[in-house]
Amino acid sequence: MSGSEGRALDLNASLIPRRRPGSVGLEVSALGLGCMGMSQTYGVPDDRESIATIHRALERGCFFFDTAEAYGPFVNEELLGRALRGRRDEAVIATKFGWEYEGTRRGELNSKPEHIRQVVDECLERLETDRIDVLYQHRVDLEVPIEEVAGTVGELIQEGKVLHFGLSEAGAGTIARAHEVCPVALLQTEYSLWERHIEQEILPAVRERGIGLVAYSPLGRGFLTGTALPAAEYPESDYRRYDPRFQGDNFTANSAAASVVREVATKHGATPAQIALAWLLHRGEDIVPIPGTKRRVTLEENLAAVDVALDAEDHQRLDEALPPEAVAGTRYPEAVMHMNGR
Repeated sequence: MSGSEGRALDLNASLIPRRRPGSVGLEVSALGLGCMGMSQTYGVPDDRESIATIHRALERGCFFFDTAEAYGPFVNEELLGRALRGRRDEAVIATKFGWEYEGTRRGELNSKPEHIRQVVDECLERLETDRIDVLYQHRVDLEVPIEEVAGTVGELIQEGKVLHFGLSEAGAGTIARAHEVCPVALLQTEYSLWERHIEQEILPAVRERGIGLVAYSPLGRGFLTGTALPAAEYPESDYRRYDPRFQGDNFTANSAAASVVREVATKHGATPAQIALAWLLHRGEDIVPIPGTKRRVTLEENLAAVDVALDAEDHQRLDEALPPEAVAGTRYPEAVMHMNGR
């Protein structure tokens, strides 16, 4: 089997493993499913196929689903709620708060306690559930002390509306302050062979406190799968048209840097996506990647990564080819980069 074909898809495949990332006792599937792209950012939504993908994920033991009020906005939570009707107890749902909205138009950050409470009630309704398994602050709001945010989520946990507190794209200092008030179960941030900015400071900070790491965009928005195109070839509705790493010389340099992933994939008879996910899974039992897809065939390909065993030579090749400084361009446009790592 060639590297481009990857491991065969087995519709009768066994359940994927589970993990307990962090010290709070939360159990999730070793790979989660990022649901954002089902409703926005990457291509045209297809609710029917998306729901079928969620159902297939449950059948394979992939039961950790990631959404947010911001995705759509709102419609992604509604989609997940519909998909899980009658099956809610089979799933672990993570969603996020943190923005003002006028209708569907997103405004400024807002993590005021009364706003958090309002958003949680709205999320529960959209998700058709009585509790949120993991509630993340989507981005740190500098206008509201993180201690107030953590305290409010702690109250919601006492009330049973939320089970666990999470942070997204927070800096090490913020994580430490929040954790003192309400235990942080999970930190969600971008992490992959393609984006390793957390390794120096943030990853040690969460591990010191027994906080699990949820890695979003684990496939580098397509670069690590070998499917990336130059920015101009994406439609106006696709985020990658504006991503700095897909522009001009950055795209050329980044494509070359990712070529070693394809070489390792050929060695293992796997796809580049499976190699990228296997690399993350081997970084520690406290790390849970959440690759996103709205297609069953891609879901099956991603889940097969749990069966890829990388050896020491593979890790050395990948680490040397894609060190933190190897990628050209910022990971977000400058207009939004300032909201990360606060």
